Amino acid sequence: MLKPKLLTTLPGYTRAGFVADLFAGITVAMVALPLSLAIAIASGAEPSTGIVTAIVAGFLISALGGSRVQIGGPTGAFIVVVYGVIAEHGYDGLVLATLMAGCILVVAGWFRAGNLIRLVPEPVISGFTIGIAVIIATSQLPDLLGLSGQGMPAGFPDKIAAIWAARDGLSPVSLGVGLVTLALIVALRRAFPRFPGLIVAVAVGSALVVLAGLPVDTVGARFGALPGGLPMPTFPEVTLARLIELLPSALVIAFLAGVESLLSAMVADRLIAGRYRPNAEILAQGVANIGSALFGGLPATGAIARTVTNVRAGGRTPVAGIVHALVILIVMMVAAPLAGYLAMPALAALLMLTAWNMSEPDKWRTHLTQGRLSDRVLLLLTLVLTVLADLTVAIGVGVALGLALRLSRREAPGADWTPPDR
Repeated sequence: MLKPKLLTTLPGYTRAGFVADLFAGITVAMVALPLSLAIAIASGAEPSTGIVTAIVAGFLISALGGSRVQIGGPTGAFIVVVYGVIAEHGYDGLVLATLMAGCILVVAGWFRAGNLIRLVPEPVISGFTIGIAVIIATSQLPDLLGLSGQGMPAGFPDKIAAIWAARDGLSPVSLGVGLVTLALIVALRRAFPRFPGLIVAVAVGSALVVLAGLPVDTVGARFGALPGGLPMPTFPEVTLARLIELLPSALVIAFLAGVESLLSAMVADRLIAGRYRPNAEILAQGVANIGSALFGGLPATGAIARTVTNVRAGGRTPVAGIVHALVILIVMMVAAPLAGYLAMPALAALLMLTAWNMSEPDKWRTHLTQGRLSDRVLLLLTLVLTVLADLTVAIGVGVALGLALRLSRREAPGADWTPPDR
């Protein structure tokens, strides 16, 4: 079924429901703002692209999606892919790859491919999610330690070696700001779980830098002023050679967007006892990525952490997600200059905590001690390939081996053919 949940929930919509969605949307917007900036920066893009993605894609995912409470936007899972595409093909290459991924998702949703999520083995999803978390956390160490002025290689082993070699340049002030921000996020989340503590913690850490005149890098110092509104939509240059060159990246973006959005929708359903529409969700993800690309944004998908925040804040219909996008737009138009004061170590601390939560440490013991040995090996193989090789390789190898294991467990009959004599 491709009917958006918004059309299902609007009949009988009450004033009390709108008030609840309004509060939830504002709360999620305050969480999404610093995260969107941090994700864009970690991806090697301009900070404003994260905000544009949260506005455009966030609005479209809520308006057209198949979940009542899904919140969309840029997510940490894309950092590795986006960084690699920008490094190899430039930002214009990323925009075209995102546009292609959106078209792939629209076709997948139209042909009702949303149920195929069940074919992706859970160990593969867990493996590359933990692997991505490791890469994100590692990528934030230079900013957290005040080493951002020194060029860092992209590969994981080389980056670790470079960080160790640059250890003498560690800035205790930058590390202190990051640790204060990290401690505040954790403390506020535990004390006030429904309060948007992320933006408060990042604001406090950044205020310390500005008011005390600390020698710490900021968003404004590194990237300049943020724009005060959305850019005009433009269509990227398209050539056949470019399409062929970017097809692997587009397929990975489409795969990640589809898998993460459906996983997020499933988590949301457990929280609200709902039932999402997978094909409508996939279709909405496709339209959202096309829209984000046309405005020069990043790839987008459903964000589990922001979706859970929405539910806990009282959001129960897609109106909350629409409000979240509009609030971010208003903040961008009114208070964009303030984003320039955000301290890089504070944003690095935010992303490192995001990476920690992505890895789901509460499930590590289960991964290592329970289930089949083959599943544990598959998880570790996918993790290692994600960190040391390439996400495309990790997903391809993981899914292929996972499906092969599933077929072997079903004891599929042998092929009915006779080998030729040779």
